[in-house]
Amino acid sequence: MAEPKGDIALIGLAVMGQNIILNMNDHGFTVVAFNRTVAKVDEFMANEAKGTNVIGAKSLEDMVSKLKKPRRVMLLVKAGSAVDAFIEKLVPLLETGDIIIDGGNSEYKDTNRRCRDLKAKGIEYVGSGVSGGEEGARHGPSLMPGGSSKAWPHIKNIFQSIAAKKDNEPCCDWVGDEGSGHFVKMVHNGIEYGDMQVICEAYHLMKTCLGMTPPEIGKVMEAWNKTELDSYLIEISASILQYKDDKGEYLVEKIRDTAGQKGTGKWTAINALDYGIPVTLIAESVFARCLSALKTDRVEASKSLKGPDTNKFTGDKKAFIEDIRQALYASKIVSYAQGFMLLREAAKEFNWELNYGSIALMWRGGCIIRSRFLGNIREAFDKKPALISLLLDDFFRDAVHKCQASWRRVVSTAFTLGVPVPCFSSALAFYDGYRSERLPANLIQAQRDYFGAHTYELLASPGKFHHTDWTGHGGRVSSTTYQA
Repeated sequence: MAEPKGDIALIGLAVMGQNIILNMNDHGFTVVAFNRTVAKVDEFMANEAKGTNVIGAKSLEDMVSKLKKPRRVMLLVKAGSAVDAFIEKLVPLLETGDIIIDGGNSEYKDTNRRCRDLKAKGIEYVGSGVSGGEEGARHGPSLMPGGSSKAWPHIKNIFQSIAAKKDNEPCCDWVGDEGSGHFVKMVHNGIEYGDMQVICEAYHLMKTCLGMTPPEIGKVMEAWNKTELDSYLIEISASILQYKDDKGEYLVEKIRDTAGQKGTGKWTAINALDYGIPVTLIAESVFARCLSALKTDRVEASKSLKGPDTNKFTGDKKAFIEDIRQALYASKIVSYAQGFMLLREAAKEFNWELNYGSIALMWRGGCIIRSRFLGNIREAFDKKPALISLLLDDFFRDAVHKCQASWRRVVSTAFTLGVPVPCFSSALAFYDGYRSERLPANLIQAQRDYFGAHTYELLASPGKFHHTDWTGHGGRVSSTTYQA
């Protein structure tokens, strides 16, 4: 039998899988390619992989036999049951110390479970976030691997070689234990939802309130991309807004105003609720997509529900565009601050040792949310690894202070003109809440104690719970004195 040549195997020959294989091949690694539908392997080998060192496999047994030890097998298949099904088939073919890597958008709790299950069987398991779309996969994605730390030395060279580079540093590093890599990818995707929505709100304000055309807005965003807002999503938005179809008309205006989702933004919001972290901007961006999907309802409502007499802005147009830019920047800062708060809480929950500066570095290139100010985030955490909020870092605090007058003008103007800005406004509400020493939750404590004897704490004695008979004819027993 021939000596195994494969450095790594990859299962799943959709666009992402094919592109990552070709990326690995370009960097000198021999990849064994397999797909459940074997005809797809033959097709790939005859076309995209023709003339490369990629090896096709006819079966899982054939694939495993062509791999050097420890065997490294990467899955790029649909999250959920498909991953479990492949793991089940692979385990009998592998040996102690072999490595399975899930590069799909798996839920981190599934990755936690798989890590534990496979550890008991002697198999090292890695759950890796992969971002950057098909272009990133082909020429350099952002990779966020976590799981069994014993696997990292065996995959580090491959992952860091194929990853995007920023200032000669790979946008890939070890994240932490169990499902931490997939958790970081989930938060990345939640931030992506928020970034997309705040850009859309800026577009909506310029289009509706200022009457600007798509190419005019595109030119503004081109200019913004040379400022602190320099990012992939601003860059592609500028391009989209100036794109003409084959009829010479601006395509963006012909696209139906409804947005779908694959679930990772929703997962971020759900986990934020589970852990009690107010990731308000990301949650609003998910709800904004849900509202966009109610197209039929909105068309009906638009015929009968009235707003202000006009939605046209009559002030200084140039100044308002600059206000919108600053509102967008401030809202982005809040979104990232919230995302890192959620990462910090998950790290506490699961005893993950996350390096937040390193995570910011992973996002600086190759991924959808890559942007200039991720370098500032890295600097903030390098300076103070235990930073509780990005808003308390000097750079970001000063940036928000500089932007906030514009931010408030934009939100109040949008409300006055009846144009929805759910993420601009929720980010501002979070900022005002976060900087408030006192909030009205004291009344909530009293209300809960009044109607349900849920008790309350006093400012003078936090951690000690009290109950009051508010009406004079209630009982002495509070709801915390028993557990049902």
